[in-house]
Amino acid sequence: MAPALMTGLTLPPALPIAACMIAPATIAAIPAAAAAVLAPFKGRRVAVAMSGGVDSSVVAALAHAAGCDAVGITLQLYDQGAAARRPGACCAGADIRDARAVAERLGIAHFVVDMESRFRTAVIDNFVDSYARGLTPVPCVECNRTVKFTDLIALARELGADALFTGHYVQRLDGSRGELHRGADAGKDQSYFLWTTTQDQLDYLRFPLGGLGKAETRALAQGFGLVVADKPDSQDICFVPGGDYAAVVERIRPELASPGDIVDGEGRVLGRHNGIHRFTVGQRRGLELGGQAEPLYVIGIEAARGQVIAGPRRALAVAAVRLDGINRLGPTDGPLMVKLRSMAPLAAARLEGDLLSFDTPQYGVAPGQAAVAYVGDRLVAGGTMVATMKPLAASSL
Repeated sequence: MAPALMTGLTLPPALPIAACMIAPATIAAIPAAAAAVLAPFKGRRVAVAMSGGVDSSVVAALAHAAGCDAVGITLQLYDQGAAARRPGACCAGADIRDARAVAERLGIAHFVVDMESRFRTAVIDNFVDSYARGLTPVPCVECNRTVKFTDLIALARELGADALFTGHYVQRLDGSRGELHRGADAGKDQSYFLWTTTQDQLDYLRFPLGGLGKAETRALAQGFGLVVADKPDSQDICFVPGGDYAAVVERIRPELASPGDIVDGEGRVLGRHNGIHRFTVGQRRGLELGGQAEPLYVIGIEAARGQVIAGPRRALAVAAVRLDGINRLGPTDGPLMVKLRSMAPLAAARLEGDLLSFDTPQYGVAPGQAAVAYVGDRLVAGGTMVATMKPLAASSL
C-alpha cells in the first residue's frame, strides 16, 4: 500500500527538462556502460533515489546529462543525533542537505519524503526483534525489500517516472525479461543485498553504475563538480552510530541486556554472557572463556533459554540450510554458487524446495542471514536461512 506521505508529490504532466548545467566535455565522457542504461530514457521522466552519497549523486548527474527528465527523491529515514551527523551515515540530516545541494547544482526537481515511521517499523524494529530471537539480521536487505523497492517505487510511479534509477553496483541485463547480475566491480558488487527484488520491480529499476568501478564513479563526481565527490561511502548499518549495534538493540529492548549462561554442546556451563544479542554464530571474540583445550566459537544461540552455545570450529560445519521467503528470479534446478554472507566466497550448492545443500561443509553459517544463489553472474534466487543441518559425521559432536 502506498504511504500516506505521497499525497501532493506530483509534477506537471509535461515538466520541461531543465537546461543541462554540466560541461559538454564531461557529458561526452559518460562511460559506455552507463550510457547504454541511460539512452532509452532520453527525453523521458525518471526518478533517482538520492541518498546524499556520491553514488546516487553521480546517477542523478548522469541522468540529467543524458537528457532525461530527472527527478530526485530522498527518503528521510532517521535522525538519531550522532548518527545524523556521522560521516558515512545515510538518509539523515547532513545527507539530505547534500542531496539537495546536488539537485540544485544540476537544476533538477527534488523531493524529500519523511519515512522515519515506516523505516522504524519495517527495518529497525525487525532488526531488534531478530536479535531477540537469536538470529543475525541483514537490515539492508529488509530496507531494500520494503522502504526502497516498495515505497520508493510507488513514489516514483506517482511522479510519472518511467523508471527508478539507483546507485547500486549491480547490473540489469535484458533476457526474456530483466535479469539481475552482479556488478562489474567485484569489490563493490551489492547484489547480495537485493535478492528480495521481484521481477516486476526489476523491470522498473535501472542501475547506471552497474558496469563501473568505484574509481570511475568518483572521477565522474569530480568532473560533474559535485560537492560529494570525496564523501566517504555509507556504512552497511546506517542507523547504528559508531557500529555499536548492541547499544541500539538495548535502547529499544533494554530487557535483552540480560546475563545468561554460555554452555557447551552437552549443556555444561562454561561461563556467562551479557546478552544473546551480542553474539552471532561463528563468532570467536567476546566469549572470554579461558582455560579451554582448543579455541571455542559460538555454534548456536538458544534465545528461549538465554543461552549462548560454544564449541570447537569443527562443530560449525553445516551441510545444508532451510530457507524462508525464497524469491526466485531465474532457474534454480541445476548447480548453483551461493553467498552465505555479503563478503563470503561463493560456495557450490543445490536448491531443492526450501533445502539448500552444499557440496562441501560450510562454516559460520548464521540463521537470519541470507543465502543468495547465482548461475554465473546472474542472481537467480535468495532466501533467509532459518535452520541448519550438520554433516552426518558431525552428528556426535
